[in-house]
Amino acid sequence: MTAPRTRSRRLAVLPLGMALATTLAFLPDVTASAAETAPTVTAADATSLSYIVNVAAGQGPSTAVKRAVTAAGGTIVISYDRIGVIVVHSSNPGFARTIRRVQGVQSAGVTRNAPLAAQPRAEIGTTKVLGTKAVTGVRAADGRDPLESSQWDLPAIKADKAHEKTLGSRGVTVAVIDTGVDDGHPDLAPNFNREASVNCMSGKPDTTYGAWRPGVSPGSAHGTHVAGVIAAARNGIGMTGVAPGVQVAGIKVSTPEDYIYAEAVVCGFVWAAEHDVDVTNNSYYTDPWKFNCLDDPDQRALVDAVTRASQYAERKGTVNVAAAGNERHDLDADSITDPASPDDGTPGDRVIDPHKCLDIPTQLPGVVTVAATGAKGIKSSFSTYGLNVVDVAAPGGDDPLYQPPAAPATNGRILGTMPGGEWAFKMGTSMASPHVAGVAALIKSTHPHATAGQVKALLYSEADATPCTNPYDIDSDGRIDAVCKGPKNHNGFYGRGLVNALNAVTK
Repeated sequence: MTAPRTRSRRLAVLPLGMALATTLAFLPDVTASAAETAPTVTAADATSLSYIVNVAAGQGPSTAVKRAVTAAGGTIVISYDRIGVIVVHSSNPGFARTIRRVQGVQSAGVTRNAPLAAQPRAEIGTTKVLGTKAVTGVRAADGRDPLESSQWDLPAIKADKAHEKTLGSRGVTVAVIDTGVDDGHPDLAPNFNREASVNCMSGKPDTTYGAWRPGVSPGSAHGTHVAGVIAAARNGIGMTGVAPGVQVAGIKVSTPEDYIYAEAVVCGFVWAAEHDVDVTNNSYYTDPWKFNCLDDPDQRALVDAVTRASQYAERKGTVNVAAAGNERHDLDADSITDPASPDDGTPGDRVIDPHKCLDIPTQLPGVVTVAATGAKGIKSSFSTYGLNVVDVAAPGGDDPLYQPPAAPATNGRILGTMPGGEWAFKMGTSMASPHVAGVAALIKSTHPHATAGQVKALLYSEADATPCTNPYDIDSDGRIDAVCKGPKNHNGFYGRGLVNALNAVTK
């Protein structure tokens, strides 16, 4: 198995109870998660695969389509009738090819290469809800949380000044579509919205209590970290989120092996649409294809399904925010090499056209695509970019060798919450995207009746226009590492510019 598909990079962990006044130096990498109860396992055919079947939206599959699914050896898991997306399991290797010939089927494709394993119905953690006395440290004299002095990213987008005006509204919810969220973390528990949380791993909502919590895999902490960047409470404990007064929900879409498949992403967007979620954060790409090519019938079906789901959410009022990626790709180039697909099979180098082969949900219409900046305020060394692809930029951190932060912050990465009552530094466009989700939540708090389109328009107009960084030689070796195209208010590195949280609450 390859590395997790979430869009963060290296990390260091601060354990619960550590003296918070000390310098936040790197600690050894660890995997920290809530204790897990033994999951309930359901049987699955070792040869079964999961498929997406797309039909006309609004009425669900016709009787003829249902009969054709059964005749081709398929079993319908769930049908999202409003968007015309059906999730099917089948052990027939020719299922997609057969069903594509059926009248009424608009597209269909397999969502994975690895067969469906016997999977847990839900990974229900036994997270203990910790009180404020569980953490060493007190709120600073200026009212900031103990770790806030190490959050260089907050003043970078003027979030510290925005918090003097408002922390955000309890009537606003941001859903983290990711690997799960530890709702017992002392910095997340005050703001966690259980009613808007769910496990979508199988493509069908699992509403078992606690099913939204992270598992024990190496990548499972990712969603909790993202949630802290968005909405860690200002409560005298740990860190402060960009929008510390809004609510945060967890929509778990990853398998125990850290794969995020299309049926889970569809489920996540539909759930958000139908549970009054105002903003979703999407710091991942949809497995198994890093880029889904529209001339491939299987991959095209996945693009179709996730597009329908994300646009359905936006029509219902949800702003969808996504990370651009950490591969340094120029998504406005004529061609790039994708070396990682399919990541659940045997990957090989593919030369693709990024205008016709899409990273989903990042490159989907309507989605806010976010590039990362480091402590110097320029594009992070790893951040993917591209004119007419990147919408805005936000702090995602960088290697301090390239972009060291100013004192008193001592780390060039982004602080976030970790399962089990801990905090960690990570870097990636995974960390940039939740900054934007937080700013969007502050805009929605200030303009509660704004539509998703209006929130996005304000997000763009209120960003600080940032001119191209040319020449861009991030490692100072005398060679150009990337070329930025476009004017200061619409370019490939920063889009409309660096998001501005103060403008979000004052304009």
